[in-house]
Amino acid sequence: MRRILKYAGFALAALIIGIQFSRPVRSNPPVDESQTIFARTQMTPQVASILNRSCTDCHSNKTLWPWYSNVAPVSWFVTGHVDQGRKTMNLSEWAKLDHDHQDRRLRQICDEVQDGAMPLSSYTPLHPASKLAPAEVKALCDWTDSERERLNQSSK
Repeated sequence: MRRILKYAGFALAALIIGIQFSRPVRSNPPVDESQTIFARTQMTPQVASILNRSCTDCHSNKTLWPWYSNVAPVSWFVTGHVDQGRKTMNLSEWAKLDHDHQDRRLRQICDEVQDGAMPLSSYTPLHPASKLAPAEVKALCDWTDSERERLNQSSK
């Protein structure tokens, strides 16, 4: 029995080492600051701070890749979340969205933070500063409402 456990331990160690060679691509594409949500919308410093602290790691091309994003299989999980986050809404490429999509994304921001769906519950334990207080949720929703109104006024 001891021998089986020894071989199983070696096999597990070999597997853990082996999967380190299968790394997903972690990238931060170049950012044209004039195309970002920060440049294209009117927001208070408080809202900008909230977005930077709680959203940009997964929803922009300015991801800060933590050390554990280099270790498989966690790296696969983190990279998948970032890729999906950027695909869903990329704050660095805000100007690429037409007015209708911008309006929908602004509404989605408020809906997701009000529902507690964002930031992800799997993200906040390692990034406790990303958690949103009720006042921050209100600030984001107030901003998205006013920005949607401004956007709809300009499209008329």
